[in-house]
Amino acid sequence: MANTVAQDLEPVIGLEVHVQLLTQSKMFCRCAADYQAAEPNTRVCPICLGMPGVLPVINRKAVEFTIMTGLALHCQVLPLTKFDRKNYPYPDLMKGYQISQYDLPLTRNGWLEIDIEGEKRRIGITRVHLEEDTARLVHRFDFSGDSYSLVDVNRSGVPLMEVVGEPDLRSPEEARLYLVKLRTILLYLGVSTGNMEEGSFRCDANISLRPPGTPLPKSKVEVKNMNSFRAVYHALQYETERQREVLASGGTVAQETRGWVEERSVTVSQRSKEYAHDYRYFPEPDLPPLAVHAEWVEEIRRRLPELPDERRERFIRGLGLPVYDATLLTQSKATADYFEGILDSPERDPTQRRQRAKIASNWVLSELAGLLNATGKEPDQSPLSPKALAGLLDLLEAGTISGRMAKEVFEEMFRTGKSAEAIVREKGLHQVNEESELLRIVEEVIAGNPQAVADYRKGKQTAAKFLVGQVMKATRGQANPQVASGLVTRKLGEQEA
Repeated sequence: MANTVAQDLEPVIGLEVHVQLLTQSKMFCRCAADYQAAEPNTRVCPICLGMPGVLPVINRKAVEFTIMTGLALHCQVLPLTKFDRKNYPYPDLMKGYQISQYDLPLTRNGWLEIDIEGEKRRIGITRVHLEEDTARLVHRFDFSGDSYSLVDVNRSGVPLMEVVGEPDLRSPEEARLYLVKLRTILLYLGVSTGNMEEGSFRCDANISLRPPGTPLPKSKVEVKNMNSFRAVYHALQYETERQREVLASGGTVAQETRGWVEERSVTVSQRSKEYAHDYRYFPEPDLPPLAVHAEWVEEIRRRLPELPDERRERFIRGLGLPVYDATLLTQSKATADYFEGILDSPERDPTQRRQRAKIASNWVLSELAGLLNATGKEPDQSPLSPKALAGLLDLLEAGTISGRMAKEVFEEMFRTGKSAEAIVREKGLHQVNEESELLRIVEEVIAGNPQAVADYRKGKQTAAKFLVGQVMKATRGQANPQVASGLVTRKLGEQEA
């Protein structure tokens, strides 16, 4: 295939996302699901170990969380669902099969909307179903250099929700945006921590290339081992170019599973997938079919929280925020919650509330974000509460302190946890707004800078700014700049007259 033709091919990407659900117990037993910090093999029981004769029991909260997610992703909730045995002989699955869902998942046929350079695109969701997580393999080397693997069963049986996307993504950037949006929705719902580093939010990608507008390719490459949004983006970017080169040279892209190697920024072949894997699904004989009543679904729907898109529109329409601000604030539930915590409420009229909203947005997205990034904290971990920041903005709005003072006070509040009022009182900070208090200082500055006065009379406007700067210096920055500027201009005018 000619290079020019290969360059015209478009990626076809579909993502399969596994999400560990935030339940107290595992999917089919009463073992605690908080395995991350536990000693290996201490969150286990005969059911986790797949011992003969044990019986699983469905975790109701995990089913509820899956239905919640399906509803948030505009899916159809099936009235009758069931669990199936998915058989495969991997060492991290000690009983030889995984309890999952096959032909009757809890939910299916949904969509998620992403924004690509101002254009909204709906990405199809094939299904959101429920299964159990596997055990974890830990790979080691002995003193002779030989490798071996250890099995930690703690993770086995943790509720795992799978979100299977349609192959509607057309670039690595679209895939990244899809994952960010999906994770944000899950955090708003409170169904998962969404922590990629801990494995609570894991992604496998299927990618192939085709001429635009042609049918989907029959073969595809599956990419695994991506544990960050950045890794997904770069792995798909690399795989797109790798497949282009193979096709441009006249080769055929093999259907296989490849792993992303972060240190080398490449994908490497892990195993061939010449034929579709036959997992030999059959209904789980130890679990009856599950009837999902419409009344329960509607009760769950009523309990859905306000989701990111809805909150973004409310910020734009109700608070008058620019689209840019509203989008950034709602990308993180913690950030949006913090922002709304600053807004004092009911007594302000709509105009005042909109003004406060824009000021609060500026502080959250600039000053607060800067200090949080520098300290590696999230908004809900901030030593500065929303109410405390609101107190600072009250002083700024009242003219008690200047913008420059406010930033100084803000940093001190963040560092010490003290209130704005306490810091202003301790440091003797207050903005001088009264003309009577500033007039003497303005007169002294004008008298002490005859050259600047002469320059002003020659038409140099920068001379007036210099004199205002001297007033600010003399007052240690506490003079109101607007009042000082007006006084300087007036006194210079009086001298000319």
